[in-house]
Amino acid sequence: MKLQLKAKDKLFSRKNTLCLKGNIIDLNTPQVMGILNVTPDSFFERSRYCTEKEILAQAERILNEGASLIDIGGYSSRPNAEDISPEEEIKRVIPAIEVILKHFPDAKISVDTFRASVARKTIEAGASMINDISGGNLDSQMFQTVSELKVPYVMMHMRGTPATMQSLTSYDNLLLELLDYFQKKIFELRKLGVNDIIIDPGFGFAKTLAQNYEILKKLDYFEVLEAPLLVGISRKSMIYKELEISPEESLNGTTVLNTLALSKGAAILRVHDVKQAVEAVKLFKLTVH
Repeated sequence: MKLQLKAKDKLFSRKNTLCLKGNIIDLNTPQVMGILNVTPDSFFERSRYCTEKEILAQAERILNEGASLIDIGGYSSRPNAEDISPEEEIKRVIPAIEVILKHFPDAKISVDTFRASVARKTIEAGASMINDISGGNLDSQMFQTVSELKVPYVMMHMRGTPATMQSLTSYDNLLLELLDYFQKKIFELRKLGVNDIIIDPGFGFAKTLAQNYEILKKLDYFEVLEAPLLVGISRKSMIYKELEISPEESLNGTTVLNTLALSKGAAILRVHDVKQAVEAVKLFKLTVH
């Protein structure tokens, strides 16, 4: 118990920041990232926004409810989702970035993409961060591109592709393999001069339901990587399948697991429901200071 307390004290005293186009975000206070999908087929139907009016309304809601970041995705990563071209992904995402920044010029936008060409175009359009579900594995140019763009990079763990990942869940030692994966990739990124690296264990990506909960229980193990931790479990199947409910009924379960993630060192919560996540962070902070 003493060792656990010391580790927690060290975690919350360590200085963690992100630099988004000259704006510093302090991760000593966990931040909330709101999801805005410009896709017709994301797994949670109420997270899909395709018209300019819908995009603006959701962006305003995300910002008003207290999120620091808006994460825009133009490619659905759910199993069996439609594969689209980089051109189609760019066609979906850039207009969303432009209209949001026109109305909310101070908004900090992350783009959920595994393609280097999409990353470059969207950062040039005004986005501030790249969120890559493949950790550079699906585009060999991603690390070099992020280095050149000089933006924060979220690196997730996944095996295979969104279409094949559910058949790639066999691990000899799940936690050790994830730590080894991240350690090697952090080393590669540091050599390229990437300063702001965030890690995401990839809940639901090439993991069984039991493996998701093993990662959550041992989330504080990732502290050894000395990188901020993003957790994205909002309304995922690890919640609704376990509780035998639908994604639409999974808000309470999401809040419970987000709170547990905060207690184990999560620095960013990626969520569909910003207000509830911001409230969880606010109440959690009262228990650690």
